[in-house]
Amino acid sequence: MRTLYFLVPGTYGTFACGGLWAELKTLSLAKQVCPAEVVTYRQREKDILFLDDLLKQQDLNNVIFVISWGFDIPKLVAKLKSYPVIYHAHSAGYRFKLPARIPIITVSRNTMGYWGQRSPNSLIYYLPNHISEEFQNFNLERDIDVLVQARKSSEYLLQDLIPELQKYCRVKVVDSYVEDLPGLFNRAKVYLYDSAEYWAQQWVSEGFGLQPMEALACGCQVFSSVNGGLSDYLDPGFNCYKIAGYSKEYDSQRILRVIENPYLKPLDKQFFVEYRSENIIRRIQIILSDINEFFDLSQNLPGNIPSLTRRRLAKLSIQRFSNKLWGKIYR
Repeated sequence: MRTLYFLVPGTYGTFACGGLWAELKTLSLAKQVCPAEVVTYRQREKDILFLDDLLKQQDLNNVIFVISWGFDIPKLVAKLKSYPVIYHAHSAGYRFKLPARIPIITVSRNTMGYWGQRSPNSLIYYLPNHISEEFQNFNLERDIDVLVQARKSSEYLLQDLIPELQKYCRVKVVDSYVEDLPGLFNRAKVYLYDSAEYWAQQWVSEGFGLQPMEALACGCQVFSSVNGGLSDYLDPGFNCYKIAGYSKEYDSQRILRVIENPYLKPLDKQFFVEYRSENIIRRIQIILSDINEFFDLSQNLPGNIPSLTRRRLAKLSIQRFSNKLWGKIYR
């Protein structure tokens, strides 16, 4: 197994976000399969490798660079064109293309489908994000009726629905870092999550959506949007409810009814096995074995499957039209 270098712009400050924590979790699990380290490329940090310094080394024949930071991918691909590279794809929709020499590991089947269409000649794999074992239902007394995290929440949720709910029940809005998120989820009866508006403004998709999954694991009744990667595991009417349904009044009535009488049963632990460490480590082992073999063999093999460029798609469309036309003539 080659050494993995996980590239991130920085590990704190302006770079601190859910995507960073998810990437560092993957790094931690990958270490149980092969050597792996974090490498920054924008922010120099104490005791952490910096990409420009690393590239000056002579012995980089046994490494793979793992890139993931969406808007930085084109520059990183160009910079690392002489080295084995994996794209760890979270969100989709950044509009860049990747050469077939770069395998793609996606965090959701939604993102896998996007890259399956956009890069049909690339190796593509599915590796879900890790849901820590600390996220589980402790069966505690729940003193919060409705919980919502302000970040990524829609204007409708914060300015319309929440004020309406505050008239009738106990609502907690979190707008800062939470030290004990599992504990907070275990105190809440209902968790609200509506990120469709946020991601539409970013012009990219919700990559996975950790919070609704974590809330479900802690026994919350979840009202959520089902955009992007959320559609992997959310099933309205069966394990969650769709938020922003038709009207504010309709939403508030449904939520208040669920607070008084939860309709959906807490999910069985088996539902979360796919996202726990044991399964993810197993998948990492299989995926990396495949990718290491690919890099061994591809060094001496040219990539010769035609790509779906605009020019080729135009040519195929003309051919299809021509075949239909001649077929009508000679009928």
